[in-house]
Amino acid sequence: MITIGLTGWSDHELLMTNKAHKLEEYASHFPFVELDTSFYAIPSEKNILSWLDKTPKNFQFIPKAFQAMTQHKEWIDFFPSQQAMFQTYLVAFGPMIEANKIKAFLFQFPPFFHYTKEHLVDLKNMRTWMGNLPVAIEFRHSSWFTKENSPHTLAFLAEHQFIHAVIDQPQTPGNSIPLVAAATNKKLSLLRLHGRNYEGWLNSSGPNWREKRTLHDYSEKELTLFIPIIQSLETKSEEVIIIFNNNSGGHAARNAKHLQKLLRLTFDQLGPQQLSLFD
Repeated sequence: MITIGLTGWSDHELLMTNKAHKLEEYASHFPFVELDTSFYAIPSEKNILSWLDKTPKNFQFIPKAFQAMTQHKEWIDFFPSQQAMFQTYLVAFGPMIEANKIKAFLFQFPPFFHYTKEHLVDLKNMRTWMGNLPVAIEFRHSSWFTKENSPHTLAFLAEHQFIHAVIDQPQTPGNSIPLVAAATNKKLSLLRLHGRNYEGWLNSSGPNWREKRTLHDYSEKELTLFIPIIQSLETKSEEVIIIFNNNSGGHAARNAKHLQKLLRLTFDQLGPQQLSLFD
């Protein structure tokens, strides 16, 4: 099975006919969404319950791990211990977990999270604290996928039942990884598409650098090149999920719909769609 979704639901103007019901509108087009707000703050119970109420029964979320859980920030600035931080995070998402609305949790590590023994221990601890929940891992430093380390990285992820996030991004020095089309989890594989804006990815300075980073419109040729990768992953996992994160210029929704058409996919049990925008 192959499914497609986007990062967030608020910024995809092409999907919206009623801005007061953005999540409901989004859920009429795609079967899951990457929840990026949980990176900046652990959501309140009120928000979690609201999101559950606004989406169809089979709609799912991919929450990003809180930033201190992936070492973007110091955990000691927020919690008395790392374990307490993970417990608080999982309690917050308890209603989603109980409702089977979590497709996977996404842990996106920073460029300074290198392949080291200490960081492998960190990942083992993380697996302990996350229990048997589905967890996808996205690295940002190339040391994980050097010729020497790549087999060990993939074997480690498989051993601990982590989902290897296959990444498409510009190959800049210091903060990129190559596209390694390997599956490490029998239930789920993940392909995350950041776009190919080399200059935007290279320069992480200035007030709008995050917006420039994902400013890219995938061409049909570029989308077509992903098809054999997706099909290969599908032979190794029960489901392949594709996340478009290239929305600085509003391209993600149209690119996702185009790939859906190329793959001849239909998604069942979505919310009611007010208007067909992509015929």
